[in-house]
Amino acid sequence: MVVDRSPRARAARKRERRMQRVEHDLTDEQWTALKAAWGGCAYCGTTESPLQRDCVLALSRGGRYTLENIAPACTSCNASKCNDEVTGWLRRKRLDERAFLVRHHEIRQLLRVDAAATPGGA
Repeated sequence: MVVDRSPRARAARKRERRMQRVEHDLTDEQWTALKAAWGGCAYCGTTESPLQRDCVLALSRGGRYTLENIAPACTSCNASKCNDEVTGWLRRKRLDERAFLVRHHEIRQLLRVDAAATPGGA
């Protein structure tokens, strides 16, 4: 078996190993609810491009795909943020750090309440 040793392939294998080491519990229903609650990119607010799952705390820094750690992000913001710490990245991009943090907290609380209110919810 031939193993691709390019930097991109090595990075993909490393990411895959990181993903397998932790438990990810974000459901498709939660992801849909997150996108609806944010109404666009969590960082810049755009609604013009498809949204991707972005870890507020990057996987490489110990983050997981959970309701508390995922925010919908446009392709541009997700690629730009990479694995940076979210508040430092928001400051560098001159985006409203406080508005993001307050809204992130509100949405997490809202979705936790909704999950607890539904039959079989957490």
